[in-house]
Amino acid sequence: QVQLVESGGGSVQAGGSLNLSCAVSGTDYDAHCVAWFRQTSEKEREGIAAVYTGGGTYYADSMKARFAVSEDAAKRTIYLQMNNLRYEDTGMYYCANRDHYLGGITWREAAYTNWGQGTQVTVTS
Repeated sequence: QVQLVESGGGSVQAGGSLNLSCAVSGTDYDAHCVAWFRQTSEKEREGIAAVYTGGGTYYADSMKARFAVSEDAAKRTIYLQMNNLRYEDTGMYYCANRDHYLGGITWREAAYTNWGQGTQVTVTS
């Protein structure tokens, strides 16, 4: 069973930063795609950024300026560095992966088979 566990959320004042972590287990990691999503009170769940086999990264256009995704392959951990946080960033942040990943990037939720429980991010104004 693939397991993903997010951590690093919390409460931060506007303009601050957080670094989220997603620990992945239950897969050999030879071929992988792990993505960060979020769900706020104002928007439906949306993709943020993804890491895929070989260390490649991909960002949603609206996220690239302030968020950065990275990977520690040895630890099988994906990170999301979030800077200059705004009140509108408040929400639940999830990581998810695709089973039997062969290539390509998508933000369709249905394409991601396994999801973590999420970690709450609260930005105070």
